[in-house]
Order: sequence, then C-alpha cells, then structure tokens
Amino acid sequence: MTIQNNFSLKKYNTFGIEAKATQFVAVHSVEDLKSVLKENKSVPKFILGGGSNMLLTQDVQALVIHIDLKGKKVIKEDADFVWVESQAGENWHEFVLWTINQNFGGLENMSLIPGNVGTTPVQNIGAYGTEIKDTFVSCNAMNIAIQEMRTFTKEDCHFGYRESIFKHEAKDQFIITSVIFKLTKRNHKINTSYGDITKELEKQNVATPTLKDVSNAVIAIRQSKLPDPKELGNSGSFFKNPIISKEQYEKAQALHPEMPHYVISKTEVKVPAGWLIERAGFKGKRFGDAGVHKNQALVLVNYGNATGQEILAVSKDIQATILKEFGIVIETEVNVI
Repeated sequence: MTIQNNFSLKKYNTFGIEAKATQFVAVHSVEDLKSVLKENKSVPKFILGGGSNMLLTQDVQALVIHIDLKGKKVIKEDADFVWVESQAGENWHEFVLWTINQNFGGLENMSLIPGNVGTTPVQNIGAYGTEIKDTFVSCNAMNIAIQEMRTFTKEDCHFGYRESIFKHEAKDQFIITSVIFKLTKRNHKINTSYGDITKELEKQNVATPTLKDVSNAVIAIRQSKLPDPKELGNSGSFFKNPIISKEQYEKAQALHPEMPHYVISKTEVKVPAGWLIERAGFKGKRFGDAGVHKNQALVLVNYGNATGQEILAVSKDIQATILKEFGIVIETEVNVI
C-alpha cells in the first residue's frame, strides 16, 4: 500500500478526463482503509469507487483513496431467499452476472450499469422498473473521522429517487465497505413492465423469460443506446428524470401535447429528461470534444480531449434551455467535482 504523488486520474473516471490527484492510494482491505484514514487524519480526503458517476472539472487537491475491496459470498439462505454480501470494490455488472449465474433473482434489470457495488446505495441506482432499495438489506461503512464500522439498514439509508442518506446527512462521513442484498432463489419476480424490455424479448422470440433472458434484453437495449466508456468517455445518464407536480405537467403539456410522463402519485408525475433534451435539439450535438450522444440524449460524452469544464458548460446550457422552453428544472445525476 503505497501513497503516490501527482497521480493521473484519467483511467479512474469513465469520462476519461485528465485530472491529477495531489496524492493517491488504493486500499484492498478494511484494515488498510483504517490505517490510511488514521495516519492521514488532517489531510483532505477524496473517496473514489468505480469513477462512473462523477465529472472531474479540476485537479483533486486531496488524498484520493481508491476503494478496491474484492470478494462476494452467500452469508445466509432459506428455501426461498439468499442473502449475498459483496465487497465495495466489486464491479457492479460482473456482480449482477454472478448472481444470475447462481439463479439468484432481483438484480437482472440493472445489468450493465457502470460502477462498483459500494457506490450503488449512495445513488440508489435503478433501471427498467427496479432500484437498489428493492433488494438492499444493509451495508457496512467506516466512519472516516473515528475509523469505526457502522451498519446501515434499509430504513437508515432513507432511499429516494437517486437519493440516500449518503448524499445528505451522512455525506463525506462514511465509506461503504460492503453491501448485503436479499435475492430470490425460486418464484422469481420477473419484471418486464418497461416496454423496451418487452419489445427486445419479442425480438429475441422469448415468450417465458428467465433471469438471464431479462439481463440479456437489458444489455442489448443499453448497448444499442449507450456508448461503452472504454470507447467513448461518458458517465451514463448525466441527468435525473424530473419529478414535477401534476399542475406543472399540465401547464407544460398544454404547450407540448405529445410530452410523455409516468404517474408517480396523485400529485406528481415523472417526465423523461431524455425526451426534453432531444426536443430542445441537443441530441447528437457536438461542442468541440464535448457533446450529447447521438443515440441517447441523457448521455454527455467526451470525444477525446474534452475537459470537465467543457462538459459542464454543455450540461448548464442544456439545463438553461430546458427551463426556458418547458419551465422544468432538470438536475444532474452525476457528481460534479
């Protein structure tokens, strides 16, 4: 475990942005993490997972601690369910595929989401009708200040749409080291409620889908819409789908009758941010080496040598235009550093 100085983070963020860390260290165990935190109490710290949900707009003037804890195992099971624990540094998609290969159900709709397991509760990641909170049991986390472990239950996490306690009250106070999920062993709840999945399964001539079939459909859909970060720098969905009041939606729909929406409650609806961005004319637009992906308007991309500031400028232009044209505020899903 060696601390390195003036370390390039280009390979550690999926946007492929060139930025330097004042210092950098990768930790491979809870003991290593405890030691690093204890020995560098007075040093500013930046916790780095898979680097898939951030935009670096400047050098990081801190000790960057890369969480690289590996391992996954079954910790409990009964006739119907299995409790699986994954260390924080495991790649999320590889972990999902592992659960499917064991015939454990619950995560298949979230196949191919970039990032590591440890950051999934922070964002309450989700896709195609499922979210982390649906299978989440608890996570273990280290208190940065006093190096003590704490277990957060589902209730403790205060999960919301792309929200959790780790983005608010507990922000910058804890480092998640492992996560426990409760998955099905039989009587799987196959969720094909999203139209895209149904269409893809029909295309593949699958009438009675298995966990693997759903996963394969999701992978096919995501690959057709989303660029591979290894080939084109991106961080997946850059914006959240805005949740607005029914009244606000009706006002916007009066001007844009074809505007789609999903009912959230009696008083709220969700509007697809991708639709808003596309209608505003940004889909496929390029601004130097920064731009909006040609197949998915929610995804901002780095065509090669864009800076974080250039990508941020594109995002702000999009936000201002959406507000002006539709009267709707769209928020970033990606953390801007």
